Amino acid sequence: MQSVSSPGRTAIYEHCLRLLQRSFELLDPATTRVEVPFEGTALPAYFTRAEPRDGRPAPCVIMWNGLDSTKEHMYTSGWCHELAARGISTLMVDCPGSGEALRLLGLTARVETEDWARACVDYLETRDDVDADRVGLVGWSLGGYFAPRAAAFEKRLKLVVAWGANHNWGEVQKRRLEREGENPVPHYWEHVLWVWGEPDVDTFIKNAERITLDGVVDKITCPFLVTHGENDRQISVEYAHRSYEQAVGSPKRELRVFTAEEGATEHVGLDHLPHVASFTADWVADTFAELT
Repeated sequence: MQSVSSPGRTAIYEHCLRLLQRSFELLDPATTRVEVPFEGTALPAYFTRAEPRDGRPAPCVIMWNGLDSTKEHMYTSGWCHELAARGISTLMVDCPGSGEALRLLGLTARVETEDWARACVDYLETRDDVDADRVGLVGWSLGGYFAPRAAAFEKRLKLVVAWGANHNWGEVQKRRLEREGENPVPHYWEHVLWVWGEPDVDTFIKNAERITLDGVVDKITCPFLVTHGENDRQISVEYAHRSYEQAVGSPKRELRVFTAEEGATEHVGLDHLPHVASFTADWVADTFAELT
């Protein structure tokens, strides 16, 4: 991963954005670039439109990044096409702290992710090809904190998925600093400070104590799925159990732990991504059907 200060980083990123946009024009006209109005600016996003199945506009899943992914990673994972095959549209968003929102607009992450969720649902309610009564939210990696936090307070969301639990990310960062020091991976703390807009590591570690779902997930009142790899070496599986156990207000909560024998056992299932992707897409489709 390039350093924040690496020369040419922004130019390379902008070139990649142009290439992907051209691929939509040539290969995938169902996917378009859109912008979600947010606090006087806009969050860059891609929208993959599904064909409706039941005479109504299609349901839609909002998808959010983690610490260092982008909406381009979300698109190239192919998950939006898994959902489209099930009649569900996808809004893939660069939220503050990720992708274009960070790299080109300077928007940094915050604890109160319900602010972004509100903007995303507001935007989807303006589209006549989306059933605003069937909107869900999925977040992978650090999105496993972002998405459940948002669903606890944005009640228009009808389901939520933590694709890799991140119940207490602040605690994980403190442990990481104590265990691995300055370089868990190259440029790690430089990247973290950039994402969160913090001036130094000590300030970040102190403020990161608020990045927890303790006292939050019990406020989720929609269906809630937690997926996690049994051998996740970045975020311990203990956090998946904690999110599940505390989500006592959810009418349908499920914990799915992927094992080494079946694959998808590493962080967010990257060792067998299609396995966790198809499971999650099926759960989303089934849950929307139950709501209908």
